[in-house]
Amino acid sequence: MQGTPPPQQILIQPSKVAAKYGDGPEVWNQAPHQIPLNQGMAMGYYPATQATLALVLSILGIVACSIFTAIPGLILANGALQITNSTPNHPDAGIAKAAQVVGWIGIGLFTLTILVYAGMGLLFLATSGFM
Repeated sequence: MQGTPPPQQILIQPSKVAAKYGDGPEVWNQAPHQIPLNQGMAMGYYPATQATLALVLSILGIVACSIFTAIPGLILANGALQITNSTPNHPDAGIAKAAQVVGWIGIGLFTLTILVYAGMGLLFLATSGFM
């Protein structure tokens, strides 16, 4: 009975830059479906957050929809920050913080716009003789 020959392993050579920075042949000769992990890279479970949605809503609050999306974006960002602060090294921590900052900027711009329009209205009333 003839056996099947063993499959040929494909050897991929690292580039000169990869070899210079320690990404040697032992990493490049692994099976293609394996991802090399460096020391300090932890695989773990992180609870889901809505940080991306919060960032999208906060950006929409600045660009188009004012406080109608900035406030919900800020609420979602605060919820996402509570989750990311309770879990060390959570990958959504930066997105949640950015959503919070952008949400506050959107609310501040809305408030500033209202104050400018109120001031222009008062200036119009004062100069037109209605007062």
